[in-house]
Amino acid sequence: MPLDTSTTYPLTKLRLDGRRWNELRLLQAQISTNSASSGSSYLSMGNTSIMCTVHGPHETSGAGSATEALVDIDVNIAGFAGVDRKRRAGGSDRQSSQLSTALKSAFQSHLHTYLYPHSTITVQVSVLSSDGSLFAAAINACTLALVDAGIPMPGLLCACTAGMSGSASTPRDLSGSDQDQLDPLLDLSLPEEQELPFITIGTTTALPAGSAVGAEDDVDDDMKVSVLHMETRAHTSYLDAMLAVGIDGCKQIREILEGVIKGSNAGVAPVYGGGVESDNDMDI
Repeated sequence: MPLDTSTTYPLTKLRLDGRRWNELRLLQAQISTNSASSGSSYLSMGNTSIMCTVHGPHETSGAGSATEALVDIDVNIAGFAGVDRKRRAGGSDRQSSQLSTALKSAFQSHLHTYLYPHSTITVQVSVLSSDGSLFAAAINACTLALVDAGIPMPGLLCACTAGMSGSASTPRDLSGSDQDQLDPLLDLSLPEEQELPFITIGTTTALPAGSAVGAEDDVDDDMKVSVLHMETRAHTSYLDAMLAVGIDGCKQIREILEGVIKGSNAGVAPVYGGGVESDNDMDI
């Protein structure tokens, strides 16, 4: 039974895990974790942990198309990953099938698949623990594994979730108390997802981090929303705030993932996000 965030947050302005509205959970990541695959990664966002491996691109008869490669993504959610331990026939269920379809749709259009006609890129996603932002964490883990495999892409596809601190089913009343009570929230945990409206946002950009020093506006203009996924209901008057917070969160995650890629030889390094720590605090 989830706790009542809509009651506790307006009083303390702190979330169930002690974070403020714009703070990311602890993010840990590592690439090249499986030497038997073309590319691999491990990523955890809070208590959500995912391992990902990539095989290919490899030529297969009758697979893919004459003009581009086929991205095949298989998701396996461990029986102990969630709160409810379930035995699934065949090792798959509705949640894993939906997640697999969503990931395939995101990366099929994102990767430069036209470079590998008549080929297949196989991605295996193993969910070890699920505690919210599962789709976003899976996107980030797949991005790292695909980079490790050397699959060309226009830029890193980074994702995070954004929600509201209370029910957002009615229009926002700018003159009433709702403006003070409802705040956008970044990187939702599972208890928050069970009771609050949220969206998953994925962004990408062709400009590497640090290439436009002193021209942050240019970087923002080049960034585009590539994935937008919503399973809950929220009034359209709240979407702008949720999108703004989600895009800012994707920028923070993108900087973290690029740091992991550049310093992959250093091993697993915990990194805090949220825009509240200084550079010195983030050094491990």
